[in-house]
Amino acid sequence: MKLGLARLSTPIGAIELVFDADALLALDFEEDRERTRAWLARRYGAIELAPATDRLGLAQSLRRYFKGDLRALDNVPVRADGTPFQQQVWAALRRIPAGRTTTYASLAAELGRPSAQRAVGAANGANPISIVVPCHRLVGQGGDLTGYGGGLDRKRWLLRHEGAVLP
Repeated sequence: MKLGLARLSTPIGAIELVFDADALLALDFEEDRERTRAWLARRYGAIELAPATDRLGLAQSLRRYFKGDLRALDNVPVRADGTPFQQQVWAALRRIPAGRTTTYASLAAELGRPSAQRAVGAANGANPISIVVPCHRLVGQGGDLTGYGGGLDRKRWLLRHEGAVLP
């Protein structure tokens, strides 16, 4: 399977975007490329990544986001293959507006599974499309910043960029 690859410099480090003709499939920080490649191989089998024309305007949307247009990512087409529960969590993450956060417990309750906080956390951690599927908007009880694949400094930066109130 051939997939497009683009790299983009951002204020929080270089990122890689993996896409096909229809959607963004993965977005991660460049230093985590091996993790992303492993996820892609598990989901799609043998893949070939090659620089490709970004006909979807993914990089442009991300540039606009980093320049302050916080709605620029709202309509970016994404497709992340996962379990039905992961899909629910990832869709719910996209409904959290920029500048807001929610807790694992609140998201679990929103999904009708109030005791599934840990499962929400696991699905959040498995999110292959960082920033666009805003896993950084999930926080611990009381607003504490908890794990983020790109590191807590990046999570803090993203939330401040979006205008979120942090403890």
